[in-house]
Amino acid sequence: MDISQIIFLIAAAVTLISAALVVTTRHLVHAALWLIVTLFSVAVLFVLLEAGFLAVVQVVLYIGAIAVLILIAMMLTRKAMSDEPAQANSQWQISLVVAAAAFIGLAGLLNANANAWPGLTTVDLSGSLTQLGMALVRPNEF
Repeated sequence: MDISQIIFLIAAAVTLISAALVVTTRHLVHAALWLIVTLFSVAVLFVLLEAGFLAVVQVVLYIGAIAVLILIAMMLTRKAMSDEPAQANSQWQISLVVAAAAFIGLAGLLNANANAWPGLTTVDLSGSLTQLGMALVRPNEF
């Protein structure tokens, strides 16, 4: 066995175990920390695939930004820091009526005739995929 195969097996095992712990742990903060371990082991797999850019993006974007954002958001909520029961909203009936009215209004707008809305234009779907690709890469057409 080569050293890269051993590193792959270790990284794959760490990825699977930590991903399972993300969804099975009872504490939200612990789940977020296991998520960081999972994302870092995926970055190791990217390095083994010689995809350095994706490994750096994985570490900087996902671990450095999103996972830390999740941790900060959980620490700012009371639910993550205490085991109090969930609070009930006493005005849920009003919320239900407003949500139903918004749903009916949006459904009515989507079912309305397109000619009634002068700002809406129709899309020409007669072109091929090749024409679409060429239009996207030509500076004069996109």
